[in-house]
Amino acid sequence: MIERRALLRNGLGLAGAGATMGAAPVALALSGLEARRLGFNNLHTGEKLDVAYWENGAYVPGALEAVNHVLRDWRTGDVHVIEPKLLDLLTALSASLEVPQAEIGVICGYRSPATNAMLHEKSSQVASGSLHMKGMAIDVRVPGRDSTVVRDAAMRLAIGGVGYYSVSDFVHVDVGRVRHWSGT
Repeated sequence: MIERRALLRNGLGLAGAGATMGAAPVALALSGLEARRLGFNNLHTGEKLDVAYWENGAYVPGALEAVNHVLRDWRTGDVHVIEPKLLDLLTALSASLEVPQAEIGVICGYRSPATNAMLHEKSSQVASGSLHMKGMAIDVRVPGRDSTVVRDAAMRLAIGGVGYYSVSDFVHVDVGRVRHWSGT
């Protein structure tokens, strides 16, 4: 999985995560890793994926396609390209939580415009222009870590948006502008 020594060598240990990640793009900060690997458990479909999505200095097309599929809109089956920077954010987040081999519990990855409109109609907590529709956001749970710990770690990375949903018990992360909020 993720080589912890390489992360520490590149300043991605717990103490250095915020400073390093805020100062440089995630891909640059992770450049010392030989491979970037993530595990997903789609909590709605039951599908699991453990994949090295970046190897030998490049993103792996077949692996990215597999990620796109497992993070598809589970309501409609629509598949969309997931922004690779989002995967790098998840890799950095997992490393900062010291759970590099965790299978990330996926609440929502890509969301089709139709699904987003339906959810927005039902809840003011769903943004009409959600980054989920661009493959730039994901709602997650990290096994073995309280959602407040995940939220705090994501906020320290200062990479994009972080939403904390206490009642639903998940954290939203995206690669949009840096901001944070709380929902239910």
